[in-house]
Amino acid sequence: MYGKLYSACLYGIDGVMIEVEVDLSSGIPQTSIVGLPDSAVREAVDRVRAAIKNCGYRFPLQRVTINLAPADLRKEGSAFDLAIALALLAASDQVRLPPEERLLIIGELSLDGTLRPVPGVLSMVDRARRDGFTAVLLPQGNAEEALLLGGIRVYGLSHLRELTPPSHENGHQVEHALFPKQSPRDQAEPAPLVLETLHHLEQKPEAVAANAELPPLLDYSDVLGQRQIKRALTIAAAGFHNIVLIGPPGTGKTMLVQRLPSILPPLTPEESLEVTKIYSSAGKFSDSGQGLIQRRPFRSPHHTISAGGLIGGGGIPKPGEVSLAHHGVLFLDELPEFSRGVLEVLRQPLEDRVVTISRSRASFTFPAHFLLAGSLNPCPCGYLGAEPPLPQCTCTPWRIAQYREKISGPLLDRIDMQVEVPRPQRWQEDAQPLDSATMRTQVMAAERIQQERYRGSRITRNSELYGSILRRFAPLEPDAAKLLQASFTTLGLSMRAYDRIIKLSRTIADLDGEPHIRAEHVAEAIQYRQLDRRQEATG
Repeated sequence: MYGKLYSACLYGIDGVMIEVEVDLSSGIPQTSIVGLPDSAVREAVDRVRAAIKNCGYRFPLQRVTINLAPADLRKEGSAFDLAIALALLAASDQVRLPPEERLLIIGELSLDGTLRPVPGVLSMVDRARRDGFTAVLLPQGNAEEALLLGGIRVYGLSHLRELTPPSHENGHQVEHALFPKQSPRDQAEPAPLVLETLHHLEQKPEAVAANAELPPLLDYSDVLGQRQIKRALTIAAAGFHNIVLIGPPGTGKTMLVQRLPSILPPLTPEESLEVTKIYSSAGKFSDSGQGLIQRRPFRSPHHTISAGGLIGGGGIPKPGEVSLAHHGVLFLDELPEFSRGVLEVLRQPLEDRVVTISRSRASFTFPAHFLLAGSLNPCPCGYLGAEPPLPQCTCTPWRIAQYREKISGPLLDRIDMQVEVPRPQRWQEDAQPLDSATMRTQVMAAERIQQERYRGSRITRNSELYGSILRRFAPLEPDAAKLLQASFTTLGLSMRAYDRIIKLSRTIADLDGEPHIRAEHVAEAIQYRQLDRRQEATG
């Protein structure tokens, strides 16, 4: 006897369809799973056996072989439990599956037959929908997540017993009891699996926009003064440029960066689905609230994070913080407190906007297009160059050099803006503080200019320009080109820093509503390379 159903697993953040094949043959009763299963998949046999028996069904007392195809792809997790259970029941003629449905089956079983939610459902259902599946049967806890996609029927299941059709007495439908009097093993004919008896869920239009009810974001009106820094953050948000704030303790560096999401443009529908799939595959969808994620992510990992936690990893790699910050902000507070090895792994995603993690059997690619924001003190004590009444710096040159060595030159080259945050000279209330609404209006105006300029291309923002495309969309006026060339020689800039200044100048011109990059735009962009200027001055 043979049965075959379809389930799915995650490959990176993408869903992969898996055939669950069951063969029942004569021999000593034993059950084996083949197809590169991990420990959680192998343990499914014990969960499925207990669930089947506790729901009144019969576990086959035969030689059972379960194959998960394709056999060369490693399988992990507990999402195959329900498919294995139904394939066993179908092969032993205890249930019949509806032939008219091309059905995807996902879910973890508890010992009493209760269905538990699993991570990555959004990616799995999206793949099934694209492969022509018409319906999905999954735990009730994952139903709202699956409904976000549309285009596929969703059947939510809370318990394995719900698959038993209700009995009838005198022509009237009667709900079956918790333990039905007539169990499937006693029925003359196998009980068909009728999906109409399950809870067919309908998509709610308000589910997609559920994030509109989230609490308001922090506002820049809380920050007194610092208009120059707010200008720099506006530029960073408008072009998605990486930025680092440098200054002594108490100048508001962390406070300024934490309000950056309040001026970023909203996610597009495509970006929203991509970000939600990442959080679903990482098992963090419940943290984001119901509905597709509408706000750009803001991730702020602690400085004790490992390289694997930042970039992603594991036996079968999972997304790290750089992928969880995709289309959003990755904030590294006190950059030199992170280990050098952890910071160095950022070089590839900052350049390629993806993360590739290789293992012996496969390579996994995760999206990682994020805005890197960081903060750091000028020295370990934080008071280098400070004037009274601030304390005098007590750090030795060796300690300062060791402190700054944590941030390598190649990493600094990939940071477009290095801005010094001054200490406010006096305490006073702003007559008209610059708030997030005003800054966001400027960002959205520059965003519309970029959307129109790059329409029909793969580029979406100025920070993504490269090579000949950079020369095409960001030509410099003669005076601007002369100024940049002089700065290149004087400051000893690398070619990467040279190109990043041009991208930054393009964003500054967009914020000013100018079609051409003038000398004043280049001059402002050069002012934001504070660490380059400091290295030249000390050299």
